[in-house]
Amino acid sequence: MKSYSSQFMTLFTRLAAPAMLLASALLTGCGGGGDAANEQLKIGFAQVGAESVWRTANTDSLQNEAKKRGVDFKFSSGEGKQENQIRAIRSFVAQGVDLIILSPIVETGWDPVLKEAKRAGIPVLLMDREIDTADESLYAAFIGSDFVEEGRLAAQWMVENVKGDEVKIVELEGTPGSAPAIDRQNGFKEVVDKHSNFTIIESQSANFRRSDGKDLMESLLKLHSDIDVVYSHNDDMALGAIQAIEAAGLKPGTDIIIISIDAIKEAFEAVVAGKINCIVECTPLFGPLAFDMAEKILNGEPYERRVVMKDGVFDQTNAAEVIDSRKY
Repeated sequence: MKSYSSQFMTLFTRLAAPAMLLASALLTGCGGGGDAANEQLKIGFAQVGAESVWRTANTDSLQNEAKKRGVDFKFSSGEGKQENQIRAIRSFVAQGVDLIILSPIVETGWDPVLKEAKRAGIPVLLMDREIDTADESLYAAFIGSDFVEEGRLAAQWMVENVKGDEVKIVELEGTPGSAPAIDRQNGFKEVVDKHSNFTIIESQSANFRRSDGKDLMESLLKLHSDIDVVYSHNDDMALGAIQAIEAAGLKPGTDIIIISIDAIKEAFEAVVAGKINCIVECTPLFGPLAFDMAEKILNGEPYERRVVMKDGVFDQTNAAEVIDSRKY
């Protein structure tokens, strides 16, 4: 009896195994290529660098959100060099990530490497900065701010609040060739050009860095004794400029009007203290939105291809009311 029972069980196992494998395959297939809920999402992030408080907050936002969601998050800092970001993207492709998030240092020169990602079937999500390309199929979506509008908002505040027959402005530009530097300049100039009493007398790059902003402002103060306004493309450069202005024996916010973009907490504190007159908000907290967008892209769900954040304007009339809510 034991011999026949053993033979029967062996035969049953051989016949049942293919059916069990087929059933398993069918169940997996119902998930559209696998049970995505049980697979760890792998995302690569090519960041600009850590040139400012804003950029650090931006990185922290994505890293914290990735940790919350259990995402295998591969981070690479470009350290301000496009070639580093291109190398990182190629590394992500080689590692077979599911999606790449790119915050491009400059606008141009991305087509070859993004074509490599496209051929590998890896979608690219642009974050914070856009690129200049004739082939928009190279990226899946963009989330960020309208830098041109930020420049307009800064100039509009100036026109409404700074009076004088001849107002002389120096502009502290961001990284040359970067989207925020180009767009914030264009938006600001668009408004300034409509008012003959406002003149931009100098426009030079300080690379979005505080130390560079200080050094540049020191040079500009030696060249010009009659600067009325400093327009800075970000808060770090503005805070550096304030150090130079104070070292020169002048009072920032009074002797020289300071207008900046980003609205980090330290800039809010400077507004409340009267050292910065106006800040235009540009949030770095893209983490939740970026991962929501990534999941929609990967799951084939409908999504907006271009999401633009709404920016606010703060000065001494409203900064103190919201400073405690600032997270960066």
